[in-house]
Amino acid sequence: MKTLARWARAEWGLLYVTVREPLLKRRWRAVPMTLTAVCLTGVLQFVQNQPWGFGFVQDVGAVRAEDPLWLALLRTPLSLYVPALDLPVWGALAQILLVFGIAELCLGRWRTLVIAYAATLAGTLYARLGIALGPHAPLGLPASDAQVVDTGPSAAVVCLAVYVAWRYGAYVTAGAVTVSMIAEVLVKENLAGKEHLAALAGVVVVCAVAQARRRHRRSTARVGSGSGLPPSQSCRARRGRDQRRSWR
Repeated sequence: MKTLARWARAEWGLLYVTVREPLLKRRWRAVPMTLTAVCLTGVLQFVQNQPWGFGFVQDVGAVRAEDPLWLALLRTPLSLYVPALDLPVWGALAQILLVFGIAELCLGRWRTLVIAYAATLAGTLYARLGIALGPHAPLGLPASDAQVVDTGPSAAVVCLAVYVAWRYGAYVTAGAVTVSMIAEVLVKENLAGKEHLAALAGVVVVCAVAQARRRHRRSTARVGSGSGLPPSQSCRARRGRDQRRSWR
């Protein structure tokens, strides 16, 4: 048990401390974007299950590869919150509450939304590419997938989970989520699973870029500290670089 506890602290300790403090201070007020996303998903689920609301939700938030690209891009932001009709909505709500909430506390509101949107967009664009390649190409898809609705919030949830876990040193968790997505495609080959993998490929690129920028900042900081500048000027230079960076 002690070994397991040490492993848990090493894996999730930094993430736990980061999430715990703002939640203790502000409670639910610390995650307004997440609560809005949960409420919006619940409302859209209710509306799309009504005879009068199904067509409306499809028109504003359902993305298919057969749609014109401009229309798909307009619908993609709202498609983040349209849950799948064939899955229980409580699962989607729980995933959004947990993963979006942790991401909002760790990354901030806007960075969370950018990563979620980029993940969903990666899956959407992959579906078009795969259908254009055809079913016999390595990454191809059958033409029938053009009529299948995109993944909804699941791709965003998966990619946010992997990115946050990677950023806070929970590498086993990030790897476990990735492996589970690969297993999903191997067990049940469908469009949603392949879109999840496409979105994960996108977040891997984001992680690689962030890591490269972090190494560059460290090397620049070392050069600056040994450049002969007075300590006050060196500190100001470092603060200026920190303020200009867009990703930690």
